[in-house]
Amino acid sequence: MTMEDPDIKKCRLSTVTVDDVIEQVMPYITDPKDRDSASLVCRRWFEIDSETREHVTMALCYTSTPDRLSRRFPNLRSIKLKGKPRAAMFNLIPENWGGFVTPWVNEIASSLRRLRSVHFRRMIVSDLDLDVLARARLDELEALKLDKCSGFSTDGLFSIVKHCRKIKTLLMEESSFVEKDGKWLHELALHNTSLEILNFYMTEFAKINAKDLESIARNCRSLVSVKVGDFEMLELAGFFKAATSLEEFCGGSFNEEIGRPEKYMNLTFPRKLCCLGLSYMGPNEVPLLFPFAAQIRKLDLIYALLATEDHCTLIQKCPNLEVLEARNVIGDRGLEVLGQCCKKLKRLRIERGEDDQGMEDEEGVVSQRGLVALAQGCQELEYMAVYVSDITNESLESIGTYLKNLCDFRLVLLDQEERITDLPLDNGVRSLLIGCKKLRRFAFYLRQGGLTDVGLSYIGQYSPNVRWMLLGYVGESDEGLMEFSRGCPKLQKLEMRGCCFSERAIAAAVMKIPSLRYLWVQGYRASMTGQDLRLMSRPYWNIELIPARKVPEVNQLGEVREMEHPAHILAYYSLAGERTDCPPTVKVLREA
Repeated sequence: MTMEDPDIKKCRLSTVTVDDVIEQVMPYITDPKDRDSASLVCRRWFEIDSETREHVTMALCYTSTPDRLSRRFPNLRSIKLKGKPRAAMFNLIPENWGGFVTPWVNEIASSLRRLRSVHFRRMIVSDLDLDVLARARLDELEALKLDKCSGFSTDGLFSIVKHCRKIKTLLMEESSFVEKDGKWLHELALHNTSLEILNFYMTEFAKINAKDLESIARNCRSLVSVKVGDFEMLELAGFFKAATSLEEFCGGSFNEEIGRPEKYMNLTFPRKLCCLGLSYMGPNEVPLLFPFAAQIRKLDLIYALLATEDHCTLIQKCPNLEVLEARNVIGDRGLEVLGQCCKKLKRLRIERGEDDQGMEDEEGVVSQRGLVALAQGCQELEYMAVYVSDITNESLESIGTYLKNLCDFRLVLLDQEERITDLPLDNGVRSLLIGCKKLRRFAFYLRQGGLTDVGLSYIGQYSPNVRWMLLGYVGESDEGLMEFSRGCPKLQKLEMRGCCFSERAIAAAVMKIPSLRYLWVQGYRASMTGQDLRLMSRPYWNIELIPARKVPEVNQLGEVREMEHPAHILAYYSLAGERTDCPPTVKVLREA
C-alpha cells in the first residue's frame, strides 16, 4: 500500500469549499431558527436553504402570500398554517374574521408538487378546497390535519379519502362541519391500508359506523393512534380486538345503567396501549385500566367523571406516567399523589372544571399546597398549564427552585375565591423566572392586584429566552408596561387581556421590543378612533382593530344573553401587506 503524496492530498482537499460542505450539511439542520441564521450568511447559503427546506410553520397565514412562500421554498414536503388568533378558541374572535385556506390550497395544487403533509389550524376550509387538494396530491398526500377548522362537510372528507388512498394521518380534532353521511369513513375502511393516525376527537359525528373502525383496524396494521367522538364503548369491542398495534386511544363513551355496575367489566384493550383518554369514565370503569396501568405514559382525564380520590387511586398505579391532562377536581391531594408516584412526568395540563358539575368537594381545588408538592416531586416537568383557586409567592418560588427543565409555564388564577392568600405575586414570579432559565413560553393570567408595576418589570427583566407570552390583569399603570418593554429581548408574540394600559403606552412598548412580530390585546383603555396606536406604524406592520361589540351567549341555564366584548388590537408583521378579506367587524388602521 503506497502513501498518498501529501502535496497531492492537500491540493485535492483544497478544492472542497465551505459551500460544498454546507450543501451536504444543510439538509440535516431541521431547527427553523438555525436555518434562518444560516440563510443570512451569504446568497449561496440562502439558495441552499431555499432548495433544501422541507417544512415551514406560519404562525399567521397573513404574514406572507402563497406565491412568495412557494418561490422561497419550492421543495417543501410539509406545511403548517395557522389562521384565526389563538383567542378564537375562547370565542373571543368574530366567526367571520378570516383565515381562509383557498389561496393556499390553490398554490399547493399548482406549485408545491412535493408536498406530503398539510396542517391547517383555526382556518376556514370549504369542500371545494378539500377536493382541489385531494385531486392535486392524490396518493402522494400522507397527512392532512384540520385542526379546529370549520366550513367543510363530510363531502369534502369523502373526496380526500377517495383520491388519497395512501394517507397515513387524518385529523379533524375539535373541528366543526356539516355531517351529511358516514360514507367517508366507509370509503377509508374499504380502500386504505396505510393509515397510522385517525383523529376526530371532540367532534359530533353521528352517522358513522363502528364496524368501519373495526375494518380500518384490520386493514391498517400500522394503526397506532385513534381518537374518536362519543362512541358507546361496547360497540368498539371488535375494534379493540382488531387493533393489535394500537398505542393511543381517546374518546368513546360510557353509558352506565342503574343496577348494572358490571356492564363494562369484560371490555379489554389492545396490549400495546399506553396513551389513553376515556370520555365519561366513572369510578366503576377505573378498574378497567388497572391491568395495564403501569405501562400508561399519557392519560387524559379532562372528560372523565371522577372525584378527587378516584384520580388519586388511578394515578398511584401509573408510575411511568409522562403526560397528564385533568380538570382541577384532581385537587391538591391529586397533585401530592402525582408528586409521590410519577417521577417521570414531563407534561401536565389542569383545566378548569364546570362550576355546576358538583364534583369540586373540599379537596377538589388546586392551590399553592398542590403546586409545592408537584414541584418537589416531579422535577422532570417541561410543560405545566394549571388553573388555580389560590396561590402564594412561596409556591412560585418552589417552581423556580425545582423545575429546572420547564420550557412552558401557564397559570390562570380563578375568580371563585374572594380572598387570595398572598398577593401581589411580584417576588414569586421573579423567583420562578430566575430559576426556570429554559422557559420559552410563559402565561400569567391573574386578577386585579395580582401583580404590581414592579412585578411586571420583573417579567420583562427576567425573561431572556421567552418567545411567547400571555399576560392577563397584570400591572397598575402605563409605567409598568414601559418597564416591562425594556426587557424580553427575544419576545416574538405578546398577548394581553384585561389590562389597564392606554393605546399610547401599548404602541410605545411595541416600539421598544424589536423582536416582536405579533401582538393581540383585548381589554385596554380604548379610544373611539385608535389614533394613538398609529405611533407603532411602520413598514410591513399591519394594525387591525375589532371595536367593542355585544355577542349573544348561552348561559348554563340555556338562557341567551348579550355579553359585552371589549375592543381588540391585532398587529403583526406581514410581507403580504394589508389583507384584502377583512369583514365589516374588523377595522384596518392605516398610517396617517
